[in-house]
Amino acid sequence: MQSKQRNQPLKKFFIILLSCILLVPSFGNFFVYASFKINQDEIVKTICVQRKQVFNTCNGRCELQKSLKKYADNEKKMQDNLKEKSEIVYIQNTTTAQYKLIAPVETTTGNFSFLDKKPVSVSIAAFHPPSLFI
Repeated sequence: MQSKQRNQPLKKFFIILLSCILLVPSFGNFFVYASFKINQDEIVKTICVQRKQVFNTCNGRCELQKSLKKYADNEKKMQDNLKEKSEIVYIQNTTTAQYKLIAPVETTTGNFSFLDKKPVSVSIAAFHPPSLFI
């Protein structure tokens, strides 16, 4: 009983960890945007196309758009690659089975009794209710 109680926090930890791993790809755009916001001042000073203009209205958004487009293209490429790999797996796993036709087995004994004649006697020994006292 105690081992089950000790394993409960460990199970909860693994459930939370696996859930986070599954959700990370859906937050990709958020991570790109957060990275941009953290480094926006440096991006405006060094990378931005309009950095030399006095009244810079871009504020590095051009780089943000490039990063988001690059992330989307990369994600689409990964999905296409995964789809291609899954199609290859399906193609490689196809097998053909060799089937042979087996002739049916005929029995010579009759399994059924036909009631052409009247019954001669009844056998009570075949069925009787269970006895309570043995």
